[in-house]
Amino acid sequence: MPLRAVLFDLGGVVLDSPLHAIARFERAQGIPEGFINRVVADTGPEGAWGRLERGRGDFASFVRDFEAECAAAGQRLSARALMEDIAQVAQPRPPMLAAIRRIRARGLLVAALTNNWSGDDRQDDGNRGLRDLFDAFFESSVLGLQKPDPRIYQHACSALGVVPSEAVFLDDIGRNLKAARALGMTTIRVVEPGEALGELETVLGFPLLD
Repeated sequence: MPLRAVLFDLGGVVLDSPLHAIARFERAQGIPEGFINRVVADTGPEGAWGRLERGRGDFASFVRDFEAECAAAGQRLSARALMEDIAQVAQPRPPMLAAIRRIRARGLLVAALTNNWSGDDRQDDGNRGLRDLFDAFFESSVLGLQKPDPRIYQHACSALGVVPSEAVFLDDIGRNLKAARALGMTTIRVVEPGEALGELETVLGFPLLD
């Protein structure tokens, strides 16, 4: 079945990676490497981070609750300072923006599919200009669904009018890709943007890189 749509995660794919900001924050604060991501994973969808990304509660509640979860796991930190550091690295990657334009010019649908949050410190405040690049913009905080919940991929495909086997999905997190792949989507893990776009070129069959 021919491919008809390409879906991009934002942070770590179209934008610089928040994982790098988290790692730098941990080093600067003397927090063990990987601690923050372990707290997020261990607390799951009903933890403070999961609730924030699904639009459940405000940012102030997140700060209070996430700091409490981290303290319970053995580390005290400023959740507000962490999120400020993440926001500062959310800068667009020019090769990704160029690729999105080229894909749309070829007549394929292009969508953003992102876990994000809303509130006073909205993660994508600086990303509003990105919306015009996409045919559709799927946000966890708006949908109340969070990757890797299969329903968010199903919703995105349905809204685009494609079946999962007609879509490619790019993300930087393995568990998000695993869930998409289980539905039949073609998946590409983004570690280095140029390599990922080279792989996407092969999948689509036309050039994306200068």
